[in-house]
Amino acid sequence: MKKMKLFFKICTIILMTLLLTACGEDPELTQFRNSIDDFCTKISEIDTGINSIDAQSENAADELLSYLDDLEIVFRAFARLDFPDEFQYLEPLADESSEYMTEAVQYYHEAYRNNTYEESTAEYARQYYSRAYKRVQIIISFLHGEVPDDADFTIEYDN
Repeated sequence: MKKMKLFFKICTIILMTLLLTACGEDPELTQFRNSIDDFCTKISEIDTGINSIDAQSENAADELLSYLDDLEIVFRAFARLDFPDEFQYLEPLADESSEYMTEAVQYYHEAYRNNTYEESTAEYARQYYSRAYKRVQIIISFLHGEVPDDADFTIEYDN
């Protein structure tokens, strides 16, 4: 969860920088940036909710699954965003992030089925969850004009 908080702080800083430099820009690009900002805000709110769950509560698993369901909805909306031409190459990553989040949420539901906890299924969920967020982080990096320096990420250039 500490990585998530750092991600949200970075996301907020990037978006604020982008918004402050948006004067006189294309309305489509401004709308896109607003949509990205909204996406990050919603994720941050869900993260706050998840972190506020009392793990000892009888309803902790149900609360978590409810927040994860909300997160899946937010990721689906993110994948439906119409990326401006200059960022069109990032749209497949948004689609992948949504697909991975859907898988993560399904596995989390399986992991907590029938008031039990299945560790191996939860591990699959964590892996898909991580993949979803990794793609979002890559998108945010490119929107900020940076090339991610992730060892697991490669860029193919068309000649």
